[in-house]
Amino acid sequence: MDQYIPPDARILDADADYKALAAQDPVWTPPPPPPRTLPANRREFIKGVIASGTAVSAVSYTLGARSAQAQNAAAPERLITINVNGQTRRVDVMANETLAMTLRYKLGLTGTKLGCDRGECGACTVLIDDVPHHSCSTLTHALRGRKVTTIEGLEGPNGELHPMQKAFVEELAPQCGFCTPGQIMSAVALLKVNPKPTRDEARLALSGNLCRCGAYDHYLNAVMRAAREA
Repeated sequence: MDQYIPPDARILDADADYKALAAQDPVWTPPPPPPRTLPANRREFIKGVIASGTAVSAVSYTLGARSAQAQNAAAPERLITINVNGQTRRVDVMANETLAMTLRYKLGLTGTKLGCDRGECGACTVLIDDVPHHSCSTLTHALRGRKVTTIEGLEGPNGELHPMQKAFVEELAPQCGFCTPGQIMSAVALLKVNPKPTRDEARLALSGNLCRCGAYDHYLNAVMRAAREA
């Protein structure tokens, strides 16, 4: 047959030879399977496995060594020198370590508090070159050659309180006291650049420090008192 026609579509005579017609239908013959190529023997198979494993191991070792060398070259030196409260301190610092972590857990200066740990509450405020900064959002490795002052650094030569600290005590400004170090450091930074601020200027300077006790007016009274008595 030139073209296959299914039996139910054929128009046949009543005396047609069905067996002869069925013999003319094409028969599908599956193709022969491809020949399999196997190692000559077990010894050759084991040799091939060992050779491929050795090649993979060599590539991994080479790439791993190069990656480790690149990481070591890019990583900053861990042992650095920073100036904290007028003293030169040598400290082992990780690449992603914040100043708040270094101060509290490496140098033992726990007056700097950790609150939100995202630069929002101001409890960790310290002075860097006399400018207030959130130490939880400042990398220690960025402080080479800069001067850091914490709440401990405000102490006088004979252990006396800083005038701002005295004003806070006299005005009964702190309540729970957790935010007090950050409030004091922000206030000290304000009086360094503006010794006689207005109450609104003081409010703006302390606006980055959250007080969960709501003692904002007491803190403002203390700042204004310190400014008057300076």
